[in-house]
Amino acid sequence: MKKSRFSEEQIIGILREQEAGRPTAEVCRKHGVSEATFFRWKAKYGGLEVSEAKRLKTLEDENARLKRLLAEAMLDNAVLKDLAAKKW
Repeated sequence: MKKSRFSEEQIIGILREQEAGRPTAEVCRKHGVSEATFFRWKAKYGGLEVSEAKRLKTLEDENARLKRLLAEAMLDNAVLKDLAAKKW
């Protein structure tokens, strides 16, 4: 997955600028992002504090790691079942 140019802190700062009353188009133009990206950020980070965004990121990373571990365990289980089903 491509790494974002902006950190969570910067994204929240950009969202705060718009919440303070600046027009969305102006904020997007200033920071060089599309309005679609801005509204995607707003859906994900809207209303979060910086500490909450960091916690969200760590939880997402941990969730991805656990999903990989589960997939590997399920694959190992399937291989063992196939081996056990074969007649020697």
